[in-house]
This record gives sequence, C-alpha cells and structure tokens, in this order.
Amino acid sequence: MGDSQLFLDTFSITSLNAEKYDRVSRIFGHTENGDTELQLDINSELYPIAQGDRIQLMLASTLNLDGTRDDGKGWRDVGRGEQSLADTWDYVCHGKIYRFQEGDEENIKVFISFGGLLLYMQGPYKKLTPLRIDYVYLLVKK
Repeated sequence: MGDSQLFLDTFSITSLNAEKYDRVSRIFGHTENGDTELQLDINSELYPIAQGDRIQLMLASTLNLDGTRDDGKGWRDVGRGEQSLADTWDYVCHGKIYRFQEGDEENIKVFISFGGLLLYMQGPYKKLTPLRIDYVYLLVKK
C-alpha cells in the first residue's frame, strides 16, 4: 500500500454549504496543525458530514493493496472475495488531478475533479509533492 498512498491526513470540518444542489454539500476544513486547507464537494445523501466532524482523507493511485497499478480495472470491477483499499474506507471516488497553481510562500494549490464533484486543497509544497496530473482515488472515513 505504501506506493499507492499519495496523500493522507485528518481534517476538521469548519463549515459546509448545501444550498446549491439537492444531494451535494461543499465542505470546508483544515488539518489539525492548520497547514492544509480543503474544499470538497461530497454526495451528502450517501455520506452525510456535519460541521465539527473530523474526517480522514487519502488520495491514492490505486486501490490494490499491494500498490500495483489498476491497468484499466476500476474499483467496481473487483471480483468477489478480492480485497481492496476501498474495503476499509466509507466513501470512495475516482477522479483526475487537472490543475496546480502556485500559492502564497511555500504553498501549492491542487484541483481535482471526481465526475463534477470538486476537491481543492492548498498546502505546503513538500506535503503535496507526490501529486501529479493523473487519475487518483479519493478515500474518506470518519
């Protein structure tokens, strides 16, 4: 699993906005030490989140436990009895990192789309260095 993990941290949810869409909330949060900010569109019908919740968020290049690439096989194509990284997480999406932007000082901004649900993160360059313009999995649990 070590090679597949691109980012892992715990975020405190500071606010959310559920006004624009029926089943989607945009959540806002930051890491415990405050060095990384998060804005994430999440299907609130499938995975309800409230202000004050703490979530663990991982970005991974594959769901294979051994870290090998998917080779076009998605998480829905996993056969019966096959274990995957998704088994231990509550909310899983597949998307693409599509843009980076320089932030202030030593920060960088990362933009990821999961079929229209967006993730924006801003944090230290050193912490977000493993991310590249590529397909990734988003995994979330409380």
